[in-house]
Parts: sequence; C-alpha cells; structure tokens
Amino acid sequence: MENDDVILKVENLSKQYRLGTVGTGTISHDFNRFLARIRGKEDPYLKIGESNDRASKGNSEYVWALKDINFEVKRGEVLGIIGKNGAGKSTLLKILSKVTGPTTGSIKSKGRIASLLEVGTGFHPEMTGKENIFLNGAILGMTKKEIQSKLDEIVSFSGCERYIDTPVKRYSSGMKVRLAFAVAAHLEPDILVVDEVLAVGDAEFQKKAIGKMQDISGKDGRTVLFVSHDMNSISILTKKVVLLKDGKVNYTGPTDLGIKKYLSSSKENKVYVGNPSTEIPKFIKIDVLTSLPNSVHIFGEKLEINFEINLPNKQNNLAISFQILDEFQNPIVHIWNIDSEKNISRDKGNYKFNCNINSPKLYMGNYSIRGYLSDSKLKKRYDFVDSVGNFKIEMMKLKRNDYKWESGSCKYLEDYSWIINKN
Repeated sequence: MENDDVILKVENLSKQYRLGTVGTGTISHDFNRFLARIRGKEDPYLKIGESNDRASKGNSEYVWALKDINFEVKRGEVLGIIGKNGAGKSTLLKILSKVTGPTTGSIKSKGRIASLLEVGTGFHPEMTGKENIFLNGAILGMTKKEIQSKLDEIVSFSGCERYIDTPVKRYSSGMKVRLAFAVAAHLEPDILVVDEVLAVGDAEFQKKAIGKMQDISGKDGRTVLFVSHDMNSISILTKKVVLLKDGKVNYTGPTDLGIKKYLSSSKENKVYVGNPSTEIPKFIKIDVLTSLPNSVHIFGEKLEINFEINLPNKQNNLAISFQILDEFQNPIVHIWNIDSEKNISRDKGNYKFNCNINSPKLYMGNYSIRGYLSDSKLKKRYDFVDSVGNFKIEMMKLKRNDYKWESGSCKYLEDYSWIINKN
C-alpha cells in the first residue's frame, strides 16, 4: 500500500462456492484443480459460476458469493457496508477477519483486526466471561498485563458485572453481544469489524455502542467497518459506504448517496396490492396520486393517498392510520381516522378511504407510506405495511426562482410570518 493513510486495501477479491457441498464436492473436481495448479494454469472452475442472485434459479452449481471487490479504507475512517440479504456482506467480513479465505484477490492491512461477526464469536461456552476476555485478548496478541489494565473498563461497559464469573453458556444472546462488543472495542484493535449483531442488543446498548465506535474512530484514530440494515445507524456513524449487490460492488462513495441508491433499489411498486383475509381487516390497496407522472409531486399542491380495506366481518372501533416516511425511514407526518371517536360500526365488505393533504409542506426528497389497521379500543393491530407508495417531492413552483433548493437542508417547510419593529 503506497498511501500511508490507507490501512486496508481490497483488490479484485472474489469468493466462489459450490452449492450444496463442502469444498469442491467431488474427487474429479479436486483432481482437475490439482493438475491445473502443478501445470501453472488457472483453476478451471474459476471460469464458470453465476452471480449470487438468491431469488432466481441458476444453471450452474458454482456461485460467486463475491466477485471482483475493490475498495480501500483510510486510518480513522468508519466505512459502512450495506446491501440486501445475500448481497455478500457477511462473506466479505469473514474474509477480512480471516475466518475464511478468498478464492482470488488479495487483502492488504496494517495492524490488528478485531471482529464481532456473530453472537458470542470467539467465546468458549464453558469459560467464564472474565476468562473469555483474557482469551480474546491473547488471540489479538495482547499481553496479560495489557488485558488486565482494560478489564474493569470492559466489564463496566458490558453491564455484565454480576455474571462476569459465570460460564458464558448461561448468558443470554444480548449479554453475549454486550460482552463481545466490549472486548472487541476496548482491546485497542487497529481495525474493528462489526456485523449486524448489534441489532440483538437493546436500544440503550445500541446507542452506547455507536458512541463507542465514534470514539474509536474519532478520538483514537482507529478504523471501523460497520455492517447494518439500520440506515439511521449507518447515516450517523459513517461518511462513506460500500453498497453490495449480488456479490458485486454497486456503489462506493458518500453515505447519503449510497443510502438513497440502496433504498431506491429495494422499493416496492408504487401501488401496494395486498390479499384479503377471512379473519381480520386487511389493506388490499394503497395508492399515492401525485401531481406529475412517475410518482413526482410538486411541493404545496394537493396530495391524495387512497386506501382500500377489506373487512371480513362487521367491525367496531376500526382505526386506520399512516405515516409518511422520508428516505431514511424516519416518520415525518402521522395521520389517522378512528371510528370509535364517532361511534361508527362498519358492515362486512370493501371500503375506500381517501385522504387529501391540501397543501403538503414536505421538503423535496423521496418519501413512502407506512400504514396501520387496528382496533382502537382493544389496542389490537390487524395489519401493517411498510415503505409502500413511494413518491418524490420536487420544488418546481416556489416563488424564489433565483434560489437553489438544496436537498437535505430540512424535512418540512412551515407556514410563517415575521413581525419586525425598530427599537
């Protein structure tokens, strides 16, 4: 690595698996590979194989979990790795952590790598929490004295003081994650690799862990590779992301653009269509009517959102509500209609609910709908749909034509007036 600031460099990294087998699966394939190797030729099975699209049936028994991955990470940088399930994120982290080896390509790194890939990774179940702290430290190449100096800090951060002398096999999954993260984060690795496991912890611990990762990168100048499906955590913690799709790099660059690309690629159709139930109320259609084609809506013009609902039986206390979500899945607006407030009883059948927002104040950006159907008295939820009816707000008809409206400067524009008096 020529650049001293680059602590990790991945070049042409690929990983191939043969489906349904361990290794190549047959003696003939192993023999063919052996012959190619002693002749100084390329592995013949690297020329075949399909991309890792888990949703479609393939013709080849070989699949590329990763294909030609290239990126580099600088010292002190927090890199987010995002993508759908099956995109290759965990395979990439396992290779970076030396849990498994690449089929082709190389990884060049400087310093120690600590990994938190699965719940309790690297823990011996029969050993106590304290013994596992020393075991993990020794694996990282630390002396007993170095580990001892960090012990109290690790135990305090994990919140497992009462159980630190108890075998790890008796820990809950949340306790294992707390202790594993505390060990990985406090034993001063040069590169910390964190997979989705933080999702197992509670909200308080997730906030605490994100704060610690910010300290590791900011104050200590260490590098963090962070995989998550929580775009809010990714947006808070990282400035750069790698987006994987079907085992290949689909995007590398600023986090905000990467999140938008990821969310736009995973969006559902504009019109949501659901299936009726014989037992409970269900959404059977949700449609957002925008002022322009292609789901584009002009700021300030009337926005209509249509819901079609099926009631399989007579229904009292029906409550329909929905949120308008921004591109990071944050709820911006919440609107509802509750039958119990008007003593309405609805017979069996299909109903259309049309909600008109006469002058929406949503700032320009991408939005979607999250819908709820429930019983307002029993507090019982019947149906829930998320991130449907995607639409985009544009600022085409505002009076200030000379002003360049920057995306991301706010979420909502409010009506206001000024009163100015000279003293």
